[in-house]
Amino acid sequence: MNPILFRIAIAGLSLLSMIASSNDSIAADAAAASADNPYVKEALTNIDTLEASMQEARAKEIDVTREETVVWFAKEFLKFADWDEDNQDAVAYLFEQYAPYKEDKDKLAAEIPDFQRKMVVKILNDGIAELSSVIRGDIQRRPVNKVDWQNIEVGDNMLLSNGKPIFLYDYFSKSVGRPLTDTNVYNDHLGAIFHGGENLYPAEHDRAINSFLLKQDRTFDQELLREVTEISDSNVGFLIYWNQGIAEWVEKLEPEVRKGRSTFTGFDIDNPLVREVWGTIARETGALTKGKKVTQLGYILANEPHWHSIASGWTRRTGEMQQISSYTLNQFREWLRKKYDGDLDRLNKNWVSQFTGFDAVEIEIPISAQTRGTPMFYDWARYSMDRAIDWYTHIQGELRKGNPDADTHVKNSTHLYTDNNRAHGIDLEALTELTSMIGDDAKARPTRRSYPNEPEAWEEHYAYCWEELSMSYDFMDSVSPRKIHVNSESHFLSASRWRKLDLSVEYVESVYWLATLQGMDANMAWFWARDPDGSPEDRLEGELNFADLALAGSFVGSTNQQPHIANAYTQVMYDLNSFSEEIIALRKQRRPLRLFHSETSAINKNSHMTEQFSIYEKLFFEGIPMGFATENIIKKQDNRSWDGILVYKTEWVTESELNALQSYLDQGGTLIVDSEKSLSKNEYGQPHDKRLKQSKGNLIVLKGNESVSQVRDVALAEVAESRPDVTLAEENGSDHKGCHWLAVKQDDGSYLMSILNIGKNNAKLKLGLKDGTRISVTDLFTGKSVEPEFDLNSKGVSLLEIKSL
Repeated sequence: MNPILFRIAIAGLSLLSMIASSNDSIAADAAAASADNPYVKEALTNIDTLEASMQEARAKEIDVTREETVVWFAKEFLKFADWDEDNQDAVAYLFEQYAPYKEDKDKLAAEIPDFQRKMVVKILNDGIAELSSVIRGDIQRRPVNKVDWQNIEVGDNMLLSNGKPIFLYDYFSKSVGRPLTDTNVYNDHLGAIFHGGENLYPAEHDRAINSFLLKQDRTFDQELLREVTEISDSNVGFLIYWNQGIAEWVEKLEPEVRKGRSTFTGFDIDNPLVREVWGTIARETGALTKGKKVTQLGYILANEPHWHSIASGWTRRTGEMQQISSYTLNQFREWLRKKYDGDLDRLNKNWVSQFTGFDAVEIEIPISAQTRGTPMFYDWARYSMDRAIDWYTHIQGELRKGNPDADTHVKNSTHLYTDNNRAHGIDLEALTELTSMIGDDAKARPTRRSYPNEPEAWEEHYAYCWEELSMSYDFMDSVSPRKIHVNSESHFLSASRWRKLDLSVEYVESVYWLATLQGMDANMAWFWARDPDGSPEDRLEGELNFADLALAGSFVGSTNQQPHIANAYTQVMYDLNSFSEEIIALRKQRRPLRLFHSETSAINKNSHMTEQFSIYEKLFFEGIPMGFATENIIKKQDNRSWDGILVYKTEWVTESELNALQSYLDQGGTLIVDSEKSLSKNEYGQPHDKRLKQSKGNLIVLKGNESVSQVRDVALAEVAESRPDVTLAEENGSDHKGCHWLAVKQDDGSYLMSILNIGKNNAKLKLGLKDGTRISVTDLFTGKSVEPEFDLNSKGVSLLEIKSL
C-alpha cells in the first residue's frame, strides 16, 4: 500500500489545548452508555494503545499532530454513533429526505451507528500501525505545518502562515449558530476559518450581508447590522453577500422586482432600486468591515449565480427566469442597438423578424432550446452574460468605495463553464478577471449522479469524475495566473446529486492533491452539521421544509456520518501543508501549450465543451500543466508565457477573436488549427470574409481528418522544448492514460515530481530522463528510496525526488 495512502487513513491534527475538557467528559459518558458494544470496546482499547504510543513518540521528539486528530475524531464519532442509536426515528427521517435512501431509511438508520464505530476502529488501527512504523524508523515523515489561524498573510499569489505557503481548510455552513470561540467546532481538526455567511436559511440569517439590512428610510437595521459588525475578528475568514431575498418595502415600490429571479438571486438585477439598495449595502458594509481578519479571504459577491433561461421543467418548478422585467427588456433593446450599430435591417435579417424599431424588439423568455445556434439565441445568451458582468462590476465598485482594498470573488459554479449549456448568464472568464481572487464551488465525484443514475463516460477509464474540477481550474488560472484561489464550498466529499457512504480515503487524498496542485489555496468542504453532542445542527432538527430542497437531504451519506472521511480530509490537508513549498514549485510552472477557448462557439454549439474536453483530456496526462488562451488573454498577457496555441473544433468566433489570433501570429506565435472549418464563421454563423495569415508566426492548419490523438501529437511536437526532462511510461492494461504528472527542476539539479493515478486501473510506471542518465528516486512521503519502476494503485498519490547518477 502506498505509504501516503496508509497515512491518510490514520493521520491526525494536533488537539488544541483550549478545547474544553467538558468535550472529553461528554465523549466518556457516551462511550460508557454503549460500553457493551464490541466495536466500542475495541475502539476504547485502541485509543489507549494509540495514546501510549503518542507519549512514546513525543519522548523521541516525533510530531504526533496526525495522531491527535485521529483520537479526536474517534472520540467524536463514538459520541455521534451513540446519539444516532438513541434517536433512530430522527435519523430515519433524515435518510428519508434524500430520495435514493428513502426506501431503506429504517434499515440505514439502524445500521449507521455500528458503521461509524467500525470506521472509528479502522482509523485507530491504521493510526497505531503507522505511528509504530515511525517510531521504529521504518518511515520518516515531515512534521505537520500547522495553520496559524489568527495570523494569516495574504500574499501576491498565495496564502502564508509563519512565512510558508499554507492551504486553508474548513467546512462551509458549519454547525450553524456556533460562535468562533466554540473550540469543539472551530479547531485544527475541523478548521477554524470564520464563516461570514453560514446560516443560509432563512434569508434573514445572521452574519451574511443581505438586503434586509437596509430600511426604506435608507437607514440600517441596527440589530441585523450588529451581526456583521460585532463578529469576532480573531481568525482569518470571509463575508458573503447573500442575495436570495429582497425586503418587502422594495417589492411594494417595485412590483416587477421578482421578475427574472433565479435560485440564489431573488430579484431583478436590472432594477434601479435594487441597484441603489445593494450599492448602499456594499459600500457601507465595506467601510464597516475594512481591515478585519474576517475579510482576509475576501467578500463573496454572490452564491452560485446563474440565470437559466432555456425553458425546462426544473426552472418552471423553481420559478427561475420565467419572465423578464421591463427594465431587462429595455436594456436588452439598448444592448442590441449598440451591437448592431443601429442597423435595424441587419437585426431583422438575423432574427428573421419585422421589428419597426429597436424599442419594439420582443423576445420570449424562457427561450426555446430549439433556437440554439440562431442569431436571436446568441444575442440573448451574450447579453445575459454582459448584464451579470455589469451587476457585479457595480457591486464591487460600490464595495470598494467603502473599502478600497477589499478582496473579492464570486462563488462560481464551474460546471456552468464545463457543461454545454450557455443560456445561464455566467461568463467565467469575465467574472474571474473582474474580481481580485478566484472563486468557485467546483465539484468532483467518485460515483455517478444519483439521478438519472445512468452510466457516464468517465466510468470507462477513471476512478472519479475530474472533468469539471481540472478543466475549470486550469482555465481560471490561465485567465488570472497570480490570484489566490478560494473554493468556498468544495463538493468533493458529497453533493446534492451524489452520496457515497463507503467513500474511500484514497479518493479523498487524490482529489484534494489534484485540486491543490491545480491552484486551490483555501477550501470549505460541504458541510459540517453536527453539534458537539452529536445531534444535527438546529436547522436539521424537526420538520425540514426548505426553499432549497437539497439542504434537507444533505446530512445523510455525508462526512457527518463517516469518521474515516472526516479524518481523511484533515489528514490530506496536513500532508499538503507539510509539502506546501513543493506544491507551489510544481504549480507555478509555465503552461507552454494553450487551448483556445471561445464563448462564441460555446454559446452556439450543442456540444462544444464536450469536444473541448476530448482534446484537453488527451493533453492532461503528458507532464505539462495545461493552459488556455482567449481573445483577452492574448491581448492582455505576455504572449511569451506560452509556446503555442491549439484551436480545436472552434468554428464560431467573432471578428475580434479572429483579429486577436492574427495579432498573435503577427508577433511570431505558433498556432495549430485542427481544420479549415475552425475559425470559419462569425457569431451569427456567417462565413468570415478573411482567413488567418502566417505572417511572422507559424500557422499549422491540419487536414481535419486527424484523430484527437494525432492532433495532440502535433501540438506536443510544437512545444517539445518546454516539456520536462523527466519521462514517465505508463502501462495500465488499456490504451488510455490515467496518471497525471508534473515535474520541475530544482536549484540543486534534482527534479521534484508528482504523480496522481486518477485512472480506474493500477498502473506500472517507469521513470527516466530524456538523456538516458541513470537516476535515483526517493519517496518524499516516507524518505525511502524506490526503484525507477514501480506500481501505483488507482487513486494513488506519489511525490518524488529524482536525481541523476
